[in-house]
Amino acid sequence: MIVLLVLLVMALFGLGFVNALWWVLGAVVVFGLFRYGRGGYGGWDRGDDAGFRNYRDYRDREDRWSRRYDRQRRGRWLRQDRRDREHHG
Repeated sequence: MIVLLVLLVMALFGLGFVNALWWVLGAVVVFGLFRYGRGGYGGWDRGDDAGFRNYRDYRDREDRWSRRYDRQRRGRWLRQDRRDREHHG
């Protein structure tokens, strides 16, 4: 796959000697490769852990939300269970 991309880039820049539009198209392809990478998973520059950082921040927010609201719901469920036992028991 990478070989095909390299050949595509070389062909586009090679054709750029004939028409300047091919240079522009080649530059767009190279920019897209480095910006978005294969399959849109964040590019080839793996030195930037922004994706993992965003995921970790999201996971931490979800954990805080769960801890906060699960306690409230757990108490409500216990109260409802107690009422049901008293009413039906």
